[in-house]
Formats: sequence, structure tokens, C-alpha cells
Amino acid sequence: MSVVLVTGSAGLVGSEAVRFFARMGHTVVGLDNDLRRHFFGEDASTRWSRDELLRQFEGYAHRDVDIRDAEAVADVFRDYGEDITLVIHAAAQPSHDWAAGDPFTDFTVNANGTLTLLESTRRHCPEAVFIFLSTNKVYGDTPNHLPLVEEACRWEVDPEHPFHAGIDETMSIDQSKHSLFGASKVAADVLVQEYGRYFGMKTACFRGGCLTGPDHSGAKLHGFLSYLMKCAVTGEPYTIFGYKGKQVRDNIHSYDLVNAFYHFYRAPRSGEVYNIGGGRFSNCSMLEAVEICEEISGNKLNWSYSESNRSGDHVWWISDVGKFRRHYPGWDLEYGIRDILEQIHARAAERFPGARSR
Repeated sequence: MSVVLVTGSAGLVGSEAVRFFARMGHTVVGLDNDLRRHFFGEDASTRWSRDELLRQFEGYAHRDVDIRDAEAVADVFRDYGEDITLVIHAAAQPSHDWAAGDPFTDFTVNANGTLTLLESTRRHCPEAVFIFLSTNKVYGDTPNHLPLVEEACRWEVDPEHPFHAGIDETMSIDQSKHSLFGASKVAADVLVQEYGRYFGMKTACFRGGCLTGPDHSGAKLHGFLSYLMKCAVTGEPYTIFGYKGKQVRDNIHSYDLVNAFYHFYRAPRSGEVYNIGGGRFSNCSMLEAVEICEEISGNKLNWSYSESNRSGDHVWWISDVGKFRRHYPGWDLEYGIRDILEQIHARAAERFPGARSR
């Protein structure tokens, strides 16, 4: 029996991983105690996703476990032991704005929780592959020092700069403003690398940009494409913070991300780091995202602008996924920005009864 253990299993990436590996015939065990509801409120709860997974997959085992609870986590690992062949760690406090209000919770979830999972893996299933969902925030605000060119609807990097095609893993994580969230994820990221290098475990950090898809429980402080489309559908107001609304993000569909996990799982390495995102294939500025949401929904978005950017926020981020492609040439991106937003819109129209129609 091959067991895949997924943390944050009712969240965007976790639920995608549950579906992906359950459909392949693996036994999937999910850990999720709906902390997202605590972070962002009732509207961001992932209980609906958990219930959907339980309905869809008879063999899916859900555990209402907090990853900071070392004994409860160890109990799960003891139950399945060396049958666990893959751990996908997607649970997190994901917002740099939220972290500033409660640094202790942010750090214990992101850093201590990761250490708890690494230790349980090392003690109970040391041959398992351990995949950690890290973040581009480990680079802090260093990307904001790139030479940027202002265009009509977006910022761009000077075409002559080596990172014009995307930011790769050679960018330093030192001497920058990370946000407290970024700092807690740096701690976890380095731990995952160290367990690979020091103990020889099969570990990888996937440093994601904007992760998205139709099963995202988007909230004001996290999940901008999902929340933006929700506002377009429901009429709720949306605020763009700083940079003239021209800040750029690459966006990767949760399926494309989990498919990358699968390729790593089939041919794992130790202590690896990958920047992962939509790259040049799938990216947009805030203004461009607003326009596409309005086109797809048929509604005018009720948005306003604030001059104050979020502290430590990136002006421009596009991932260079070249290293992962070199290691795993069979993997590629399938979903672009418009594909993603059309799926998000279809799901939003189902989830929100008061949705405005065309």
C-alpha cells in the first residue's frame, strides 16, 4: 500500500494533491484543521472543500490535526509507518499582512509545524519523498531592486537584464525585507533543505509565486485572483494597493503545480530548491487581471486604488522555471491566465448564490 500524506489537504494545493493522487490509486491521508477560517474569517473556511473530498473519494482519510501538535502528528505517522511514500506539506499561514498581527502563530505554524513534520518523516518513513510548498517571499523585497520599466498596464524588467525571462534560484535571500511571513517561511525552507543535505532525505522546496485555481477559498489578505473574481461576481468592493495597479505576478494553476510534485516524486533528489510559477506563459498585472475578470464575468468590478503598497510586496515577479524543466523535461505548464480565471469564474458562480449574471 502506497500512502500519500497531504497537509493543508482542504486548501487549494492540498485538495488538488488529494484528487491527483487518489485518482492514481494511492491511499491519501489529509491533515487539515481549517485554520484558514481562523486566519481570514468564515468566508475563507475550507470545510466545503474537505466535505467535497470526503464525498468524492471513499478511500480518503481526513484527520483534523494541527501540524504544531507534535504528538498528534506523530500518531498519524505511526499509524501508516513506512507505507508513507510521499509527504506533501502545503499547510501554512500564507499572508504577510496577517503575520504582522500575530507573529507567534505565524512562526509556529510555518516553521515549527514544518520541523514537526520533518522529524516525523525522518523517524517513521525516512525513505519517503518530502515536498514543501515554500514561497517566493523567501527572497524578500530584493526583486524590487531590479531595473523596472513602466508600461501602459504593467511594470516590466529591462529586456537586457538576465532576469527578464524570470527570476531564478540564484537570487539571494539575504539582506532584504522579507515580512514576518517571509521570515517564517525562510526558516522552514532552510530546514527542508537541511534535512535533505544532512540526513540524506528526499526533500524539495518549491518556491511558488501566486498559486491559484478554482478551488481556492480566496480572501482579502490572500488569494488575489480568486478573491478578485469573487468580487466581480458578487459586487463586493476590491482595493488595489500601490504601484499604480501595474504590479505583475505569475500565476500557476494548482494542477500544474501538483503535476510538478508528481514528476519530482517519481525521480526525487535531496535538498533541492525550485522557483515554480506560471513564468512567461501565465502572468498578469493587477490592471490586466481586472480587465479579464470583467470580460469573463460580464460585470464591472467595483474597485478602488490606495497609494499605500503592502509592506515588502513585490512590484514584479515572474518565475524562471528553467531549472525544474531541465531536471524534469516531461513536465510543462498547461493553464494560462485566461484558462485559470474562466475556471475560477465557473466555480464562483456555483459557490455564491447571490452572484450577478451577465
